[in-house]
Amino acid sequence: MRRWKIALGTAVALGAISVASVHFLDMGNLSGGAAGAAPAPAAFVMPVPVVNVVKKTLPIYLDYAARVESIRSITLQARVPGYLQEQTAADGSDVKQGDLLYRIAPDDYQAALDQAKAQVQRDTATLEYAKSNLGRGTDLAKAGYLDKDSFDQRTSNLRTAQAALAVDQAAVRTAELNLGYAEIKAPFSGRIGRNQASVGTLVSVAGTVLNTLVQLDPIYVTFNPSETDLVQIEQAKANGPIAVDVLLPGETQPSQKGELTFIDNTIDHSTGTITARATIGNAKFTLLPGQYVRVRLHVKEQPNTLMVPQVALGSSQLGKYLYVIGKGNTVDQKLVSLGPTDGDLISVTSGISETDQVITGNLQKIGPGMPVSPLPQPKPAS
Repeated sequence: MRRWKIALGTAVALGAISVASVHFLDMGNLSGGAAGAAPAPAAFVMPVPVVNVVKKTLPIYLDYAARVESIRSITLQARVPGYLQEQTAADGSDVKQGDLLYRIAPDDYQAALDQAKAQVQRDTATLEYAKSNLGRGTDLAKAGYLDKDSFDQRTSNLRTAQAALAVDQAAVRTAELNLGYAEIKAPFSGRIGRNQASVGTLVSVAGTVLNTLVQLDPIYVTFNPSETDLVQIEQAKANGPIAVDVLLPGETQPSQKGELTFIDNTIDHSTGTITARATIGNAKFTLLPGQYVRVRLHVKEQPNTLMVPQVALGSSQLGKYLYVIGKGNTVDQKLVSLGPTDGDLISVTSGISETDQVITGNLQKIGPGMPVSPLPQPKPAS
């Protein structure tokens, strides 16, 4: 029993010592913490890229879908009949005015020319004899040795010979033309299409189609402005020529430029549009007839226009908005009205001022009233 009491007393003493030690350590920690307390961490502020509003003169354009048309497009046909001897220009070739395209067998026409020239030589000799004969008759008539009827006969023979020679000379010119028509040449510069008559074909006059030839430079681009746009176009036209840009499919910047050269005199009552046409330089033959493109008409300049990057725009049920830096570097949301675009910039007609700093990044991570850290970016290209 005594041993049990001694053990129990020892356990109680050890427990008291442990409690006292823990209490002492806790007091030490509390006193140490009070002496070296760390400051609470600062709240995170979202960094955001910002740009200044751009003020510039904005060109105003009218955009339309358009179709390319050739100024001249013809069917190549023979002017004289004969067998097709040669095609000298390959299908799809770009040719210059006067280039030889086809040749018809010229033998018959060369023979006709030679015959006409021989007749000229024969009738020239007849005319020379008639002239000398009339000269002798004149001397004889003055001397009284030639009666008047014989003299008139010699005069008539001279005039007949002159007429015959004139007919022969006309026959020579006709034969030369026919021989020249045996060579079919390009009447203007352009591009020929696919051959439609094989070598050896017997071609007839204006009956056998040989090929087609289209002019590619310059070329027409035709489009249909609405009658509402026609007012702006006429106002711009009164101030001078209207420049036209042509954009090929997939292009964002125009590759071809020209000028508005035609507006029709009647509006189509079924569509409310009018036919207009621009003439475009096409030295590289980039545009081809039948091709669909887009055109932009430069109708005026709008000065002092406020522009912002399109990536800065947000959209809500209330409309389009921009986030700008407000007082104390907080986010301020401004509803805006928009105008035409110019590259990556878009014009703002109301809602912001020239001095605003527009937030262009981290737009999904911020909201009105949030504190932010502005990071100025290079000014957008104007």
